[in-house]
Amino acid sequence: MEVISCPKCQNEKTVKSGIINNKQRYLCKSCNYFFTVNKIGKKIDDYYVTKALQLYLEGLSYREIERIIGVSHVSISNWIKSFNIKKPANTNYHPTYKILNHLELVEYIKNKETLSGAGMIITELGDKFMVIKWERFKK
Repeated sequence: MEVISCPKCQNEKTVKSGIINNKQRYLCKSCNYFFTVNKIGKKIDDYYVTKALQLYLEGLSYREIERIIGVSHVSISNWIKSFNIKKPANTNYHPTYKILNHLELVEYIKNKETLSGAGMIITELGDKFMVIKWERFKK
């Protein structure tokens, strides 16, 4: 027999407590928490969660991150809330980004003009690379 543990306190002292929407409901005897069996839903790889949080801190919006990574902006928003991430309030810089393959990246870096006058970070994104540049707003 499978032992069901409480999702709140991880205690295995649970008892059956009825059926809700054709799913077995359980009661944790330790913390008095009612729950149903765990959802099987898909789990997104931690790599994409980390990349989304990094891109958010670099100044990209939820929708931009959604287009780059391919994960819903709502999921990204939930991750940011769950990890309690606060974006630094620095309005002097404006991030721009490009997604390049390896050969395009080599050509991009060869050009001296693209490297001067801004901060830059290169990060791997699956089989491509993302170049993020910070340029001061022109006054």
